[in-house]
Amino acid sequence: METQEMTMEFDSFSSNEGFARVAVAAFAARLDPTMEEITDIKTAVSEAVTNCIIHGYAKTKGKIRVECKIQENELFITVSDKGCGIADIKKAMEPLYTSKPELERSGMGFAFMEAFMDELRVSSIPSGGTIVQMSKKIEKK
Repeated sequence: METQEMTMEFDSFSSNEGFARVAVAAFAARLDPTMEEITDIKTAVSEAVTNCIIHGYAKTKGKIRVECKIQENELFITVSDKGCGIADIKKAMEPLYTSKPELERSGMGFAFMEAFMDELRVSSIPSGGTIVQMSKKIEKK
């Protein structure tokens, strides 16, 4: 099977979170995932995009880039921003940790991404943005 790719870029408005989630799910559908797998993918994308909007750009506007690739039976998703970045990635990835408690955030975004995807990698540069890379194998039926 040849590699298939999709890239999109959109403004960091919360209304675009649903758009990203549905677009990635539609792209992933060619792997014939189960409903549970689609839900996992949508949730992970939703969390990654929401992090860009709430934490990466806070009250400013910026661009969020989502790249997807299918190789064999595996989906690779990269969500990136050029926002404020994360000073302490290890701390940020701790369940229940949030840098915005005043917004009543649960601090479970990275934990959900880790739980619903097979792999999760986060890289970030303070004042230089964040890149979240996730992958999920879709088993053949």
